[in-house]
Amino acid sequence: CPCDDERPGSRHNAGMSQALPSDRPQIAIIAAVARNGVIGRNNQLVWHLPEDLQHFKRTTMGCPVLMGRKTYDSIGKPLPGRRNVVITRNIHWEAPGIEEAPSFEAALELLKHATKVYVIGGAQVYAEALPWADELVLTEIDHDFDGDTTFPEWDRSAFAVVSRETHTSPEGWDYHFVTYQRRPPPVPDEP
Repeated sequence: CPCDDERPGSRHNAGMSQALPSDRPQIAIIAAVARNGVIGRNNQLVWHLPEDLQHFKRTTMGCPVLMGRKTYDSIGKPLPGRRNVVITRNIHWEAPGIEEAPSFEAALELLKHATKVYVIGGAQVYAEALPWADELVLTEIDHDFDGDTTFPEWDRSAFAVVSRETHTSPEGWDYHFVTYQRRPPPVPDEP
């Protein structure tokens, strides 16, 4: 499997102040985001794009997925063909086929032998993962939606577009499958 390699990795983000292990999997965030930043309403998606769901499945299949409990509740079951880890502060919460972790750091510890982990939501988990994300796999929807949950603000200059594929919805608005890779940190000038 391309994402669940049992050999320890050696990924790290130089200059980050948070305490994540230097020996960790590559962190990829995958999300569908409306033009106005909305990602959901009442713990559900606010659009129906079968091609996006197929893209999500194709991209994450065989890889561990990391999510918050509310995201898991909205899905209602483990995603097949993927190792499912749910972050929850409720020490008594459990679900069949799910591994639980009390924090983002603890979840990464569970997944330390994977080569790549997909963070699949929700907003709070995205915000926690964003400073550490090596890759963003976004479906950018060229339409505004009403919603109560938004994707966190992020520094676009820290990432480079490596692929972009445009589609049009049956309703007539465009959406784009865009993959961003984190740019390497600048090399300090030598004296």
